[in-house]
Amino acid sequence: MNTQNVAKHITAWLSNYCENAGLSGFIVGISGGVDSGLTSTLCAMTGKKTILLSMPIRQTYAEYDRAKNHIADLESRFENVTSLDIDLTASFDQIEKDLPAEVKTHELSMANTRSRLRMLTLYSIGQVHGCLVAGTGNKVEDFGVGFYTKYGDGGVDLSPIADLNKSEVWALAEEVGVIAEIIKAKPTDGLWGDGRSDEDQIGASYPELEWAMEYTGDGSILSKRQQEVLTIYRRLNKINQHKMNPIPVCEIPAKLRT
Repeated sequence: MNTQNVAKHITAWLSNYCENAGLSGFIVGISGGVDSGLTSTLCAMTGKKTILLSMPIRQTYAEYDRAKNHIADLESRFENVTSLDIDLTASFDQIEKDLPAEVKTHELSMANTRSRLRMLTLYSIGQVHGCLVAGTGNKVEDFGVGFYTKYGDGGVDLSPIADLNKSEVWALAEEVGVIAEIIKAKPTDGLWGDGRSDEDQIGASYPELEWAMEYTGDGSILSKRQQEVLTIYRRLNKINQHKMNPIPVCEIPAKLRT
């Protein structure tokens, strides 16, 4: 991959989309991870208004500090970049308090609630400033295993890096100057108080998932680990089709309308 040309292509695509939409720029949620680091840098490179939003919810210090350091770096490099730091912990605490016991004790449901609260915040601020919500999902997450929250981090206006595998995200992040601590950090979705990584949750690394996503063989000569990864990938791909496919519409036959 020619990282320099890809960066220019995505930046031009972002600019053209924003201009055609008649809006002023972009808003990006910053997690301290490489996906949001790359997305926000590409948005900044358009020269259009770029708002970086840090939204900690019971965040680990490491995640929060990486996000703040990245924001500071972009603000020092680009005059069109501004930022907001909105601690949503109290809001999340209230939501958790108001929910039934079976929901507030369901870890995954509450993790997804964090993501949806952040989406709501991004759109609230983005609408005031005439900004598009830029998605931060990569190809493996968005079209491979569906590793995102429906109507959370999956609720976006456009997806600038969704055709990039994670290995390509890392390469492009280095090309555009994302700070080293973000590039080197273990990938995490930032939705858990214990800071668990994506690999901890999925059971496979991104390089392994990229391999599984491209694998077309019959599985007859795979190693034990490759078989495990393929099983993980195929299971997640199947159960998360409801995220990756368009919302189904119940079409009414013409004969029922007469």
